[in-house]
Amino acid sequence: MTLHLTVLGTGYLGATHAACMAELGFEVLGMDVDQAKVEALTEGRVPFYEPDLEPLLRKHVETGRLRFTTSYAEAAAFGDVHFLCVGTPQRKGEYAADLRYVESVADGLAPHLDKPTLVVGKSTVPVGTAVRLQQRIAALARVGEEAELAWNPEFLREGFAVADTLRPDRLVVGATSERAEALLREVYAGAISADTPFIVTDYATAELVKVSANAFLATKISFINAMAELCEATGADVTVLADAIGHDARIGRRFLNAGLGFGGGCLPKDIRAFMARAGELGVDQALSFLREVDAINMRRRSHVVDRSREMCGGSFLGTRVGVLGAAFKPNSDDVRDSPALNVAGQIQLQGAQVAVYDPRAVANAQALFPTLGYADSAVEACEGADLVLHLTEWQEFVEMDPSVLDAVVAEKRIIDARNALDPLRWRAAGWLYRGLGRP
Repeated sequence: MTLHLTVLGTGYLGATHAACMAELGFEVLGMDVDQAKVEALTEGRVPFYEPDLEPLLRKHVETGRLRFTTSYAEAAAFGDVHFLCVGTPQRKGEYAADLRYVESVADGLAPHLDKPTLVVGKSTVPVGTAVRLQQRIAALARVGEEAELAWNPEFLREGFAVADTLRPDRLVVGATSERAEALLREVYAGAISADTPFIVTDYATAELVKVSANAFLATKISFINAMAELCEATGADVTVLADAIGHDARIGRRFLNAGLGFGGGCLPKDIRAFMARAGELGVDQALSFLREVDAINMRRRSHVVDRSREMCGGSFLGTRVGVLGAAFKPNSDDVRDSPALNVAGQIQLQGAQVAVYDPRAVANAQALFPTLGYADSAVEACEGADLVLHLTEWQEFVEMDPSVLDAVVAEKRIIDARNALDPLRWRAAGWLYRGLGRP
């Protein structure tokens, strides 16, 4: 008998997981309390941009393998395995994670569970959450402790989420029974048969895997950005430095790209929640280094603003700045904690006229920063610009011929805040090019 799966929460993680589970052959029911979101998904529309996701969603909505509802009762009756995929944003005014959505879903689903079932948490949560959630679900469910909980953290990269779900590089499961493990082995049978590592552990370890990975990644990014500061002070080239140390197999070259730093809805809030949880456990000194990781990352934004002001002669008053990029990373329309928008906003507040272009994120950027100027193309954003800022490394910008902008800018000056452009190409075209951490 084929398992029936539900996905509770249909945001970025949930919509992706639901469509991919349907692609793997399961009957899937997505559940969300947001009626408008459910209606959009039922019509085959994804309310955000993720490459390859909307065609996959539409395909399985049309076949009937994937449906959506707002009813907890319907989800409980349908599902054998329930994936919990809601967000855990940073709590307002604090570093800690806000677990209200996780708890709300557990409270909504559990009272309807009247048969042995498995709830699987995929959200990124502070260590210790799963134990409390298991007790909460068992207390509310009609079947008591036969409503089990497992923890199966997600490792999705925005822009590659479909591939990461269908072909994961590892699967981690925190489970307390052989039945829970067996059910998840059945769900992920295809990946396991393709030799994907399947790591079974306790709740706490499973919860720590995602935040530990994010903390390590953030540390690596901030390390090379700290080296970029030293390179600028000494005349060294951080890109060559990264290549050289990246050949060391113990270090590796990936994510050693100095630039504007990280943003988005996961990395910044996850490392802050990690620090907060360590403090609650009385081991805050163990993660004190993450405060400097966070500080280095945030400092990159003001650094780009300072360098931009210098290139505009010491003041932004009366200048026009063209900004290429608004999303926190390419292949996404996500502008949460976007370094690009943060820089654009700071420059505008200091007196510049700013025009922003992004291939996908303009609508979301306008909602968050309505006072910035926006354009429908790179050329339009750079009209009359005294300075061009490259802030999100979309392939469109990386491949752009500098001559396309020659006729529209007031001054041929560009700051490549992602070190993704070819400096020789831009300088050969007569541009004053400046990268970060590069001579």
